[in-house]
Amino acid sequence: MTVRVGVITFPGSLDDGDARRAVRLAGAEPVALWHGSHDLEGVDALVLPGGFSYGDYLRAGAIAALAPIMSEVKDAAAKGMPILGICNGFQMLVEAHLLPGGLIRNAHQQFIRRDQRLVVENADTAWTNEFRRGQEIVIPLKNADGGYIASDETLARIQGENLVAFRYAGVNPNGSLDDIAGLTNERGNVVGLMPHPEHAIEPGFGPDTAAAMRSGVDGLRFFTAAVSAVVHSAA
Repeated sequence: MTVRVGVITFPGSLDDGDARRAVRLAGAEPVALWHGSHDLEGVDALVLPGGFSYGDYLRAGAIAALAPIMSEVKDAAAKGMPILGICNGFQMLVEAHLLPGGLIRNAHQQFIRRDQRLVVENADTAWTNEFRRGQEIVIPLKNADGGYIASDETLARIQGENLVAFRYAGVNPNGSLDDIAGLTNERGNVVGLMPHPEHAIEPGFGPDTAAAMRSGVDGLRFFTAAVSAVVHSAA
């Protein structure tokens, strides 16, 4: 079967084209979707890409979380469709209450861009099943509003229910509580993270590694994992 992955474009999306390329390199068919539509066009999975939707007014992702297509995204999430929110997409997922907590301005009040080490904390989701728990990966990071926050009660629930998908390793770049870089929902079909896996999918264009400059491709496994999850569920 040909897996079709929708990538939703919002006003201010910057990385939707990169996400569609990642989907294509993972062996799936990328489908461009528009924020003002109510039609998911029969896709098997969804990506909410990075950028600055609606200029990040109010709070990053807050207006986009109310876009017409988000009602379909919520329905799809409830039915188990794999959904990935990257950076601004992660912000949309928490604003839409598909993932717990919130994201605020970086602790140092500055935009940050770096190749970021992450530890995989949950390898049982639709988007992380090609990693192993405890594995360290490197994914590019670029954000100004990446500080993860939550109440003590929510943090305890996140930890107790194994909802942390990724933690920052080596350095916490934005002041996120408990070094949280990404989350999953209880079902494991919805994942959000601040770093950008779509920027680590092809040799020559990814993060530096010990093997060679710009050779890191850890991000590609997010997308191949989702394709495999869709194929497995359809079998």
